[in-house]
Amino acid sequence: MTSDTMPEANACIRVLRPLSWGGALALLALPWVAMRFTDEVAWTGRDFALFGAMLLVACLAFEAALRVARVPAHLLASLLAIGTAFLLVWANLAVGIVDEPEHPANLLFAAVLLVGVIGAAISRLQARGMALTLSAMAALQVVSGAIAVWIASQTPALFVLAFTGLCTAAWLAAAVLYRKAAVAQ
Repeated sequence: MTSDTMPEANACIRVLRPLSWGGALALLALPWVAMRFTDEVAWTGRDFALFGAMLLVACLAFEAALRVARVPAHLLASLLAIGTAFLLVWANLAVGIVDEPEHPANLLFAAVLLVGVIGAAISRLQARGMALTLSAMAALQVVSGAIAVWIASQTPALFVLAFTGLCTAAWLAAAVLYRKAAVAQ
């Protein structure tokens, strides 16, 4: 963290850092605890490893955002974007957005995340570049959802469209927050 970090961002960081890591540990422990009480949850070591890796990536991404954020809007935008990306990966791996997780149309949604990773690298997590990246992700999310509905006739289109709408709204909200952060900096 640099000395030019604004006091509001410092206060947010002091609260958010332990919440993110503690929340990740709690989420990882949740299925383990559930397995003690019900047979409905039956995770394997592979499931825990994959979920742990997803949580680790999310927490490390948030740590990177904490290092460049100068205003609370930047932190909130990062949290929203990382949370949405996590939800997209989790839904795709757990049940598949389109039919089963192995359905080829689900790869369309991976392209949205790839745009996010490339945009974040190019913009070096700076607010103005991240606003453009999240806007591009929102547009690609809509295109991916439309193509997925067209390709997969067996999946209820309403679910794919609703999930696409949810993710698109989150990407756009994060883009607005990044724009606000860029203006404030």
